Amino acid sequence: MSISVRVIDSTNGRPVADLAVTLHAREDGSWPAVARSRTDSAGKIGSVCGQALPYGSYRLVFDTGEYFAERAVDSLYTEVIVSLHYPGDPSDLHVPLLLSPFSYTTYRGFVPETAAVDTA
Repeated sequence: MSISVRVIDSTNGRPVADLAVTLHAREDGSWPAVARSRTDSAGKIGSVCGQALPYGSYRLVFDTGEYFAERAVDSLYTEVIVSLHYPGDPSDLHVPLLLSPFSYTTYRGFVPETAAVDTA
């Protein structure tokens, strides 16, 4: 299993490039970071960790405050934390994030077998 993401700025419909994303794994009641990555020019990270991950509970932390501050845009959220549990489905997990200065939406996306990340 691997976790991929795609981030779109819903105020302009464009991918969010160079956004810092940190993956944390639940371990004995704490959440140590297990991987850090940045989105590419299409707003994607094909595999946040770069390797298969064991089943379990994870958190994706998107550094949205940095993104909006670099653009001098006032925003409500300094980071978006998506907590998720991977129960054992053998497919990869894709987490799209639609972002604006005062709201965000996320959902479980679909990664076709022939592509690393879907276009949603």
